[in-house]
Amino acid sequence: MIRAASRHRAAATALRLARRTMFIQTEPTPNPDSLKFLPGKAVLDSGTRDFSNFREAQASPLAKKLMQVDGVRGVFFSTEFVTVSKEEAAEWPTLKPLVFAEIMDFYASGDAIIGEEGEAADSLAIDEENDSEVVQMIKELLDMRIRPSVQEDGGDIVYKGFDEEAGVVLLQMQGSCSGCPSSSVTLKSGIENMLMHYIPEVSEVRAITEEEEEEAFSPTNLKA
Repeated sequence: MIRAASRHRAAATALRLARRTMFIQTEPTPNPDSLKFLPGKAVLDSGTRDFSNFREAQASPLAKKLMQVDGVRGVFFSTEFVTVSKEEAAEWPTLKPLVFAEIMDFYASGDAIIGEEGEAADSLAIDEENDSEVVQMIKELLDMRIRPSVQEDGGDIVYKGFDEEAGVVLLQMQGSCSGCPSSSVTLKSGIENMLMHYIPEVSEVRAITEEEEEEAFSPTNLKA
């Protein structure tokens, strides 16, 4: 009993010390409902991860905790920051301290940011050997010219497919880009114009949600 109480006090003391030594910065994004939180520590080793609902958040202990905060509707991880997206009715002055607390408690715990099941799912290789030359060019332009600036704004744009007959590129908006009022302008004025300029086979760029992804390539949807 005494030893257990002693261990509990030691753990509580370590948690308080970890909180005191951690300073989290915030940065705005083009989306007023999304905010970047920079913990000053690595978030992901590489790449990005998007969690748009509580089911997806099960892959990450931190995402799960953040999604349980009342008013949070989405979480996005990059290598250096966490983007939290809120419900429209929620207010940042109320939400920010709760997000700060969850991030500090998580890093103090020493847990892995992605659970074992999440790592297994993320490690599944994507077969790109059969990509056509056009698809390779689309992916290269997205990765080299578009995604870096979008990620700086707290979000990401992920390639989801290309219908060569219709010339339609399908992309998924993540993080601060998801639900952003200006994302449709970025999609059409920026991304679509660039892809059409460099790749004549592209005639249109469309954003799809995860729910739409399974039906995205049906003839009805692509030719609508």
